Amino acid sequence: MTRIKRGYIARKRRTKIRLFASTFRGAHSRLTRTITQQKIRALVSAHRDRGRQKRDFRRLWITRINAVIRENKVYLSYSKLIHNLYKRQLLLNRKILAQIAILNKSCLYMISNDIIK
Repeated sequence: MTRIKRGYIARKRRTKIRLFASTFRGAHSRLTRTITQQKIRALVSAHRDRGRQKRDFRRLWITRINAVIRENKVYLSYSKLIHNLYKRQLLLNRKILAQIAILNKSCLYMISNDIIK
């Protein structure tokens, strides 16, 4: 039986993996087996951290809103503000509220005062 050379197909697969790992350090960017292991590990981390990033930003927005609300003389807590927003059916998400809290505090004070009345 004659020998079959798997030339360009295997090389194409390896170079595609190497391009992914070209910025990794040491053997993680040179050896094919460790490259494939590191690629799997990197993709797992990326998938996990996408969910974690959403959680972290939500926590940040809540903290910012709470800090600005407690500065206000109305003495609302964050949970009461959100509860009253839902009760009044004002559809402002936490990201927008946090941006308002940072850029325009007086606008957030107006919103919170209108909710109370």
